Amino acid sequence: MGSNVFDFLGWFVMVFFFITYFMILFSVITDIFADHDLSGGAKALWVILIIVTWWVGLLIYLIVRGKGMAKRRQAMYEQAKKAQDDYIKEVAGTSHADEIAKAEKLKKSGAISAAEFTALKKKILAS
Repeated sequence: MGSNVFDFLGWFVMVFFFITYFMILFSVITDIFADHDLSGGAKALWVILIIVTWWVGLLIYLIVRGKGMAKRRQAMYEQAKKAQDDYIKEVAGTSHADEIAKAEKLKKSGAISAAEFTALKKKILAS
């Protein structure tokens, strides 16, 4: 009976490390191919090292390039957020109040007359 418990615990620990290994492997391979500073040859060498040496290659990569890995991931998130924010601003456009405020600034600067401002305001509100 006792050996069944230890067999189960051993199997459980093995599965845990197996899943952990693949999570780290996918994270490292993603980082290798997302890094624009590495040349194609360097990327190939890192992948070969990881495939040939298994977990030792992953440990070497994490020790050598781990700090840069976090920085690249943060930069990727910031770039994605900026792209999303830009897209939302583009799709949302400007409000009628913003357009009227711009037209009023033009009127105050003398670029357009009061009659042009009124016509522009009516056009903005009609759309």
